[in-house]
Amino acid sequence: MLAIAKQLFAEKGYEATTTSAIARGAGTSESQLIKHFGGEEGLLLAILDEGWKQLEPRFAELEKLGSSCEKFASLPKLVLTGLEQDPALLDLLLFEGRRMRKNEGSVLLSGGFQQLVQLADKLLEEMRNSGDLAADVEPQAARSALFGALEGLVRDRMLARRFGYPADYSDAQIQRVFGLLFSAMCTEQSRKRMEHEQSAA
Repeated sequence: MLAIAKQLFAEKGYEATTTSAIARGAGTSESQLIKHFGGEEGLLLAILDEGWKQLEPRFAELEKLGSSCEKFASLPKLVLTGLEQDPALLDLLLFEGRRMRKNEGSVLLSGGFQQLVQLADKLLEEMRNSGDLAADVEPQAARSALFGALEGLVRDRMLARRFGYPADYSDAQIQRVFGLLFSAMCTEQSRKRMEHEQSAA
């Protein structure tokens, strides 16, 4: 059922997809869908959580890296390589991942995304404590800016591939631009160390 829902949400859009169409495609009843997921929002949340779980082994690879700077700088590559085999999931993460909940004053946030935020904040806090993050930059502000830039780069490229939007660039360019923005928030000593680590890799 999750696979059918993911496909329909990605192809038709969340708002245009009905629970009856999902149930029909999955060969089950609408009542069973409601019983297990509570409706479309529950399905979407389950899809997003399942997608983030696919990335967990890749995030575990960060422990093999050295400094917190190196770990944070590696996040875009891990996310891009982890999602490149599932464009439907990437579509939902970018366009539906933080939508407003119906009849509630809250935002739909999957547990997996919140874990990624916690990981990023932990790394940036470690950087601040070690003197690698610029003294006048707050970790949460840095994370919001960098995540926003990464999402924008990936989302615009997806729009380019689908609708001809002017955003024709490679994964390497995404990582390069993200790296430059990240570097601007780091101290001079941190930038030099990252350059040394990259040249030695």
